[in-house]
Amino acid sequence: METLKIGMISFAHGHAFSYFNSLRKLPEVKIVGIADEVQSRVEDIVDRYEVPYYADYRELLKQDVDAVVICSENVRHASLVIEAANAKKHVLCEKPLGTTMEEMERMIAACKQNGVQLMTAFPCRYLAAVVRAKEAIDRGDIGDIVAIKGTNHGGNPGGWFIDKSLSGGGALLDHTVHVMDLMNWFLKSKVKEVYAYAATLFREELEVEDAGMLHVKFENGVFAVLDTSWSRPKSFPTWGDVTMEIVGTQGVITVDGFAQKNDLFSNAAGKGQYTFWGDDMDAFMIRDFVKALLHGEQVPVTGEDGLKAAEVALAAYESVKLGQPVAM
Repeated sequence: METLKIGMISFAHGHAFSYFNSLRKLPEVKIVGIADEVQSRVEDIVDRYEVPYYADYRELLKQDVDAVVICSENVRHASLVIEAANAKKHVLCEKPLGTTMEEMERMIAACKQNGVQLMTAFPCRYLAAVVRAKEAIDRGDIGDIVAIKGTNHGGNPGGWFIDKSLSGGGALLDHTVHVMDLMNWFLKSKVKEVYAYAATLFREELEVEDAGMLHVKFENGVFAVLDTSWSRPKSFPTWGDVTMEIVGTQGVITVDGFAQKNDLFSNAAGKGQYTFWGDDMDAFMIRDFVKALLHGEQVPVTGEDGLKAAEVALAAYESVKLGQPVAM
């Protein structure tokens, strides 16, 4: 069996731990190294699973590595992806792909020039409810789509996410891209206009916004609204949600991405909790990344997909600044 040698660069984003576990369970994958300048973030898994550790990601890129998974702070995505591409490594990059259009275009170009693939980490495409909705839409079950209402609520993630110099933005950037990618995937139509609202409503001391609302028009006539707020308090049973109400000419599909859950009431936790029992979206995404590279196929979620979703968030910031709709 052919083996894909994968390295991981930065565990700044917590999704890295889930991706690591997903990679570890695939017999066709060998994790050849983890690079993180903050050793304490990864020392437990490095020791437990005897994975080579590199304080400098450049040393990892010099190794015999086929691909890397990058889960750094948002503002570092571009430089890390471009260096990995120049080292001839395929890349899976955490969302949002980048913090400016120019850097995302450079990331995509660098990968193409070096003959490697760039995949954006959008695991929500693998949620069971989302997959079934896509199948129903493609079959024409609800006719032509007229409008979509979406939410990606969450709790304030804290840490570097609320440091604009590292994140590039707040809730608008962090929570627009997942559901925006799903809308793009369903509609296959370009966004032509964005009108947005953003504010700091839940923690006044923040330097980034924690509330956002986007109104989007597509070239095919569909309009959509998306709530991207970090509005969930610490007492909420889970970090957030991914929902959509998709209105068609012949019916409506309601998507609740994390509805496959049990309600757990625990004195130890001190609050009610949702425990998800559905399929592991991260595992499915990682499996498809590995499968595409081993079989020489195109990755299922491209760098261009990442750019299209992040482009809407960046246009939203421009709309907030101008106080009016922005044409794309």
